[in-house]
Amino acid sequence: MEAGLHRYRRCVAFFITPHGYGHAARSTAVMAAWRRRAQDLRFEIFARVPAWFFEGTLDGSYALHNVLTDIGMAQHTALHEDLEGTLRQLSRFLPFDQVIVRRLADHLKRIECRLVVCDIAPLGIAVARAAGIPCVLIENFTWDYIYEGYLEKDRRFQEYVSQLRELYASVDYRIQTEPVCQRTPSQLTTAPVSRAPRTPATLVRRLLGIPDGARMVLITMGGFSWEYRFLEVLGEHLGIFFVVPGAREAQEKLGAQISLPGNLVALPHRSRFFHPDLVNASDAVIGKAGYSTVAEVYWAGVPFGYVPRPHFRESQALVQFIEREMPCIPVNEESFDRGEWLASLPKLLALPRVSREGENGADQVAQFLDRLTEW
Repeated sequence: MEAGLHRYRRCVAFFITPHGYGHAARSTAVMAAWRRRAQDLRFEIFARVPAWFFEGTLDGSYALHNVLTDIGMAQHTALHEDLEGTLRQLSRFLPFDQVIVRRLADHLKRIECRLVVCDIAPLGIAVARAAGIPCVLIENFTWDYIYEGYLEKDRRFQEYVSQLRELYASVDYRIQTEPVCQRTPSQLTTAPVSRAPRTPATLVRRLLGIPDGARMVLITMGGFSWEYRFLEVLGEHLGIFFVVPGAREAQEKLGAQISLPGNLVALPHRSRFFHPDLVNASDAVIGKAGYSTVAEVYWAGVPFGYVPRPHFRESQALVQFIEREMPCIPVNEESFDRGEWLASLPKLLALPRVSREGENGADQVAQFLDRLTEW
């Protein structure tokens, strides 16, 4: 084992897709839960996710490697995919560069890595196979399933569906996390996986400047940029404060064209506030129905005005779960963009908050992984 790693008895690699921040949030939740159980762990993280995303959630027992582990979907916007861009990037990514696979496999063997965990990033599976290290797949969907949904629009996805389906089927262990898109034989199915809040809601509200007795609504597009054309009209809703990560960037783009109301807390995408803390401190959440937001809102129990992604196959399963398990109202893209959803805000805020029981999926996964590596 390399010098400096000797104090960590177990080394585990995480390969994480760069598709949005939801998968990084899920993997980080698992790593944090696992570290709470065991202090002898060292994580080697392979991802094209900004370093700041892991800071504050994981301690110093990890190394981050800037490696392209997956393509996922190229995006036009937070709600719309770029199919041509996706196919172009896939043609450069698959089949894998064997020089890269071998280099990464040699690195994992050199540091005596015990396990490779992949949050749908296929490169990690290939590296684990080359290194002879057991591999665990964590998923609520896989890319062969997603790409299959676009075959009617473009048959070129078929070769990637076939390649990835075979690769995903070769893992040693499979964990599915609710909401699951396609039930597949697996060793474990868990509750939704989310990062846990770490700051009391009353303190978060005070730091945001939310007055006592006011309602707080979080508007989030899951880390993607959005124009937020409705910001000016938020001032018409007295007694409600709107917290909007990314509104700072939206305001800068519009410049002097927009005057922000006093009940808007405009945050940058990267702020000092931990996203699960914002969710937990809210009286309602409005935003894109992506995995990490759904999981965080689910565990917080707050009402959710969800915006589905009309063409992304995962969205169907997320919407079914939201409608079945969460206090919610649907908000379509046009209504969201124009601010028409504000007419339904009283109805959303009238929905009761749900008290959740049971174990977070992050802890369930951590317990499973701990048993696999305890030797």
